[in-house]
Parts: sequence; C-alpha cells; structure tokens
Amino acid sequence: MAAPPEVLLQILENLGEEDFKKFKWFMYQRGVLCDFRHISKSRLETADRIDTVDQMLLTYGLHSVMVLKMVLVKMNQRDLVENLKDITSDPEEILADCQQKLKSNLKKKFQCVFEGIAKAGKKTFLNQIYTELYITEGGTAEVNEEHEVRQIETASRKAHRPETSIRPEDIFKGSPERQEPIRTVMTKGVAGIGKTVLTQKFTLDWAEDKANRDIQFTFPFTFRELNVLRERKFSLVELVHHFFTETKEAGICSFQDFQVVFIFDGLDECRLPLDFHNTEVLTDVTESTSVDVLLINLIRAKLLPSARLWITTRPAAANHIPPDCVDMVTEVRGFTDPQKEEYFRKRFREQEQASRIISHMKTSRSLHIMCHIPVFCWISAGVLEDMLKTREGGELPRTLTEMYIHFLVVQVKLKKVKYDGGVETDPQWCPESRKMIQSLGKLAFKQLQKGNLIFYESDLTECGIDIRAASVYSGVFTQIFKEERGLYQDKVFCFVHLSVQEFLAALHLVLCYTNRNTEELRDFLGDNYNPSPLDVFLKRVMEKSLDDKNGQLDLLVRFLHGLSLKSNQKLLGGLLGQTENSSETIQRVINNLKKMKTGKISPDRSINIFHCLMEMSDLSVHQEIQEFLQSENRAEEELSDIHCSALAYMLQISEEVLDELDLMKYNTSEKGRQRLIPAVRNCRTFRLSHCELSETHCEVITSAMKSNPSHLKKLDLSFSYMQDSGLKQLCAGLQNPYCTLQTLRLCGCWLREDSCAPLGSALKSNPSHLRHLDLSENNLQDSGLKQLHGFLQNPDSRLQTLRLYHCRLSMTSCAPLGSALKSKPSHLIELNLSHNDLQDSGVKQLSAGLGNSDCKLQILRLFNHRGRLCFPGLSSEF
Repeated sequence: MAAPPEVLLQILENLGEEDFKKFKWFMYQRGVLCDFRHISKSRLETADRIDTVDQMLLTYGLHSVMVLKMVLVKMNQRDLVENLKDITSDPEEILADCQQKLKSNLKKKFQCVFEGIAKAGKKTFLNQIYTELYITEGGTAEVNEEHEVRQIETASRKAHRPETSIRPEDIFKGSPERQEPIRTVMTKGVAGIGKTVLTQKFTLDWAEDKANRDIQFTFPFTFRELNVLRERKFSLVELVHHFFTETKEAGICSFQDFQVVFIFDGLDECRLPLDFHNTEVLTDVTESTSVDVLLINLIRAKLLPSARLWITTRPAAANHIPPDCVDMVTEVRGFTDPQKEEYFRKRFREQEQASRIISHMKTSRSLHIMCHIPVFCWISAGVLEDMLKTREGGELPRTLTEMYIHFLVVQVKLKKVKYDGGVETDPQWCPESRKMIQSLGKLAFKQLQKGNLIFYESDLTECGIDIRAASVYSGVFTQIFKEERGLYQDKVFCFVHLSVQEFLAALHLVLCYTNRNTEELRDFLGDNYNPSPLDVFLKRVMEKSLDDKNGQLDLLVRFLHGLSLKSNQKLLGGLLGQTENSSETIQRVINNLKKMKTGKISPDRSINIFHCLMEMSDLSVHQEIQEFLQSENRAEEELSDIHCSALAYMLQISEEVLDELDLMKYNTSEKGRQRLIPAVRNCRTFRLSHCELSETHCEVITSAMKSNPSHLKKLDLSFSYMQDSGLKQLCAGLQNPYCTLQTLRLCGCWLREDSCAPLGSALKSNPSHLRHLDLSENNLQDSGLKQLHGFLQNPDSRLQTLRLYHCRLSMTSCAPLGSALKSKPSHLIELNLSHNDLQDSGVKQLSAGLGNSDCKLQILRLFNHRGRLCFPGLSSEF
C-alpha cells in the first residue's frame, strides 16, 4: 500500500492547473472542512504540489488522506475519489501500521547484542543474556569527576545494603509519594556499567509489547549519531523522519497528540555545543535549526512539552544539563553480588565451570569489585574460559594488570588463528600484530589525555593513524577496538571499555620508556624530565597522578606499576622490549610507594598508592593490616602513612558498618590520621580531634553525609582547625537530604561569627534529624548566634542538646534563646551557656522562655555566672 505522502502527491499531480488552483482555494476557506482547521492562504497561494503536500501533512498529519477525499468530493472529482477507495484514510489504521513497522525495525536492531564486539562478534539474544541491573532513584544531576573505578568501589559498599531497585520499564514512574509527573529522567553510571543495554532493554520490551503499552512512539537516539549532524539543520519533525523513516512514510508531522519517549544515550559523548543560557527559544516542531538548538529546546520543554525524555550519561558530564530541566535522577550501580553470579551462570551453561570462575573472582577483592561493571564480567569470563581450557597448572590472574594482559593475549591469539590462518603454537607477536597494538596504544594514550572515549576519523588522523588501518584494527581486534556506523553517517571508533583504553595507554607509556622516546615523555611529565631509571620514572608518573584532584590517571598508574614486573612482561611475550626491572629496581619502586609523600591531596587519592603495591604483587602492607585488625593491642602498634591508606581502604569496603571510629586511638602521625579519614563513609560514629583539616579532608567527610544511604550518625571534630572552605564543605553535607546526622560536635574548631551564616542555613534546610549540637569554645559572639536562630525556631527542628560553652555571648543572645525555648514545639532538654558574660539581665530574658508551658528544658548550665537567680523545677548549675 502506498504511503500517505505518495498518495497525496499522486492525486494532486492528476489535477489540471485550474483544478489544482481550485483545490487550494478549498483548503484555505474557513468552515469548508468541517472540524478540520483551514490552512492560511499565504502558505498555499504560491505553493506547488509538493509544497501543498508538505503543508497538508504538517496540518492534518494522519488525517491528510481523509481531508483530501473531502475536498475532492466538494470538487466533484468522482474518478479520483474512486481511485482512493482502496487506500485507507482511517488515521488509526495508518498509526497502527506505522507503529508495527517501527516496532519491527527496533526489535531487529535491539534483539541481539554483541558483548564487547562491534561487527564480527558472536550473536547473543539480549533477552537470554540480560541480567537485571541495580538501579536506584535519588541523587542530583551534579557532576562527579572522580575516577570511575573509585566510584565503583563506592557502589560496591552500597550494594551490600541494597535499596529498592528500579526496573527498566518503570523508569518514568518514580516513587509512590511523588506527586508531579516525570517528564525528564537522567540516568547516571560509569562507563560499561550497562546504561546503553538498559535503554536497549526498555526499547525492546516496548517493541515486543511487553511493557509501556501506553507509549505510542519510542525514539532511541545516541549522541554518537547526533554528533556527526552538528553541521546540518533539521526541524524536530525532520530529525525524527531522518532516523525513523516509518513516521515519514505514514505522513506523521506532529507528535503533539501522542505519548512519545525520546531516549538520548551517552551525554558524556556529546560534542554538540549545549549552551542552555544563550540559545534562542524554539517552539515550532517544523522550524529548522541546528541539532544542538533542537535538543536544548526539547530538554527545556519548549519543544513538544508532552514528550518524555530519558538521558543517560557518565557522572562527569551530568552537569551539562541544568538541574531544573531534570525531574528525576537515577543511578545504575551495575551488578550486585548475586547478579554477578547470575551473569556468570548465564554465560557458562556448565555449572561446575561457572562455580570455579565465581569462586576465583571472589578471592581477589579488586577483581570482585570491578565485576560490578558488566563489561568487566564479560572480559573476565573470556579470559578465564580460555585459561581453564589451556593452562597447565598455571596461576589464574589475581590483579587487574594480569587480567588485562591475558585479555590482550587471548585477542591476539584469536586474530592469529581466525584471520592469519595460524595455529596457537605460532610465535605470539608477528610484526603486524605488534604494529596494531602499538598504534592502538598511542591512540588510547592521546585520547585519554583529552578525556575522549569515542573517536572520529579526524581524531585518528591527528594521532597519525590511517583510517583504512583503523578499520582493519576494528575488524581484527573486534573485542578491543570498535567501529560503528550510524544511519548515513561517518564511522565512530571506541575501545570496548575505558579500562581497556587505560591499559593500552599504560602499554604505550612503557614502550615510550623502553624506546627512550624522551620527547613524548616530556610532553606528559614536563620539560624537566630526562631519561632515568625505572624507579625514578614510575615515581614521576605517580606524583603526576597524585596532582590530579579527580584521579583520572589512577588506573593507568596501577597498570603501569603492574607492567613493570618481569612476570607480567613475560606474559606479553616480549612486546615491551627490554626493561630495567631487576629485583633491586623493583624493591626501590616498592619502597618509593611506601614512603610516598602526598602533601595536601585528598586522602582518597593516597589509597591508590596501596593499589599500586597490590598490582606489583607486594602483599606486605595488606598482610600487616590484616594482622593489625586481628590484634588485641591495636593502640600500641604504630601505623605508617601507607598502613593508614590501606586500613582506610579495607575499612571502607568492609561489609560491616563500624559502630565507632575514633582516629585518636590509632598510634600514628597526624598525616596518618588524615589518610584514615575516608573510612568515615563506613561508620556510625566518627571522631577526629586536634587535627588540621583542609578543604579536601572536609570534602571526604561531607561525602559520607551525602552518600545514599548515609550511615554517619555522630560526627565529632572537636579542636580540629578548619578553614572557611572546609566548613563550607561540611555545610553542603548537612543540608543534603541524605544526611541523617544526629550529633554534631564542632567544639573549639576556630569558628567565628561569620561561620554561623552558612552553618545556620544548612541546619535550617535539613532540621529534622539533628539532636545534639556542640559549638562550644568558638568565637561566635551574639551576631553569630543570631544566624542560628532560624534553625533553633524551625518547627521541624528536633534539637535536644545545645552547648554554647565559652562562645563570647552576652545578654543580647538571651532574648532569641528564650524565644527558642518557648517555640512550639520545643524539644530542647539541655542548654549549656557556661563561661559567657550573660549577666542577670540576660538570664532574666531566658526565664521568659523557661516559664512557658511549651518549654521542655531540664538542664541549664551557667558555670561562672555570679548571679543569684533560681529556676524552680530545673537542674541549674552555676
């Protein structure tokens, strides 16, 4: 059956010029077309037949053929009406036919997945391999720039105490208590965690009529596809028609009356200039403009406000869209521990083999944590499957470096047998394979420095890689390097996962070192770098990685240290050439790591030093901390700085939440205690006194308050000096909705009167959890206490204990305190105002609140007050 646009054009071409002119006259007459609106004369008067068809489709959409018949009847064109009798004009039939074709095409596109492979891979049905992902609601669209492996470690802690997980088909439903409808959902997740597969599963379930039957159209886009259209112009309708031709064939030029879902996958890969502040407003779905302007207006709900949008992104790009444009944020946390097992049991039908692999992955904490990422499960499965078939009593990989070396070796072996007609006993590195890996390593390193995970032809050319060679690489090493093609679009290249890119980048750095490529190393490490022994080179790279606040080089540095071992270089069969890695040199590298000074960097960053030791198979620190944790005399055992980093990591990943963590009980230096701070994320009570806290230290403590869920209930930082920037970080945590802190002690923290404004604001915005507040021995003065008044009088406040000992308060502060005591309701039971110059007149003002029936105060401490006032029924201490 001919499509409506073709039918319209065919009929109009059968009309003579006079009849065509008459046809247009009927179209712009008011009231002629019954309930259908007319088209303005200005739009039709000079229109030719093709323009007229376009105007009809824009105005009447699915009803265009019906309107055509009505006009032909009025014109008495019986022959042409007769020609239309076998062509349906029922909008519902046209819509159903369009939906059926769209669903059929989407089903073909998404029913199969290629795990980690672009085009020559083994076909796997999505519904057979799909394992439910752990998806939670909550959080904000704020940016998270820390290295994604660290984010996975955070997710691994949360997975031991899972919240309710959201199913893909329920992504627009939200929680039951949510009142407002959800238009735009942002789903965050690290690379390889399963965001794309999640959107594919949603689309496939819709196409197979398994879910969301109320949705009439689902249009999945990727930013990779949209990037290559950045020089072209489209209207929203034209963009949909470009990607989903079924809608164009049906003559659908308006989606206002339909339930439509737009999916935009991979915001972090967007290279369009999304400027939400300086972009013109666009409301007409038929007006052509650049793709970025279309997206901005669609996201802002200026275009097609009835549509629903689902945007996926890595955390570092979450802030590319203003928070007020996002109704709900969800997070894909990958596989929980049971889901990891489910994946391997689906992957390996032979249960004994699956059990052996699961058991091995559990023996290495770092490997098991990485298995939260589905792509890493796939990489590990391929490696272990091959090794269990071919090994002769050899060790299975226990470090990330070993796993990725075996992954690379397996891929080279596949290439040799499949494409070169060789056998597995042939020499491992032929010149062609060596050249391929070296080229890919260079690309990986160059693009990693720019933060790129996807590359277009121009990026490859810039790195000196021939486009034809890149296509060969992607065809040969399909499980490492991928080539994709969009609809009528350029090639897009990427590595199968960020960690693979980082591993190959580390290989490239080692090759630069062994080949004495001083120029490239100076570009990376600075102009003052000169050829040096391996231990000095690795120390320079580690220092550079520690200077990066967000740790974007962390995994690369771990791989680099792992690749320095002879045992790992032997696995690579001479790919890296000759490296000076005698046992003495390796010991110097290990000693450098253990003595590494971290200055003022975040204590989170110091933990990567411990990971580097583990990659070098140096388990001494790990074993010493294990012995320390089992010791009965912990307070007597001295801990070095590296011990504290290791202990902080091990306490964080423990499945057991500590009841109390008092850092003053550990026999270590102040620097050591600072390195222990990250363990705050996995305890209920945290104490750290008499310590200098920088902004980065406070930022780590704040992350414990903002985590979902947050376990921290009591925080005592007494007599620890913090700067204004540090206090600002703490306030951001206090006002976070996930913060459920009950006790806050900031006694003697060098707070001043101007510190109270941000503190009061934070407490007022999240007042219902805090029960005990101690701000004693700070120079708050009356003006500072005034800033806390809003919190103290907040009806949602549940504060029971307030300690303001020695805060340089005068009688001026007593009136607002008295007012707070009689506020309704008041929960304050204890008030300590000792060593403040309140005078009798001030205490009298307090009594105005004490006599009120709503006052619950039981203890009033006024040490060093020389007055003679007495408060019946109240425990008063002077």
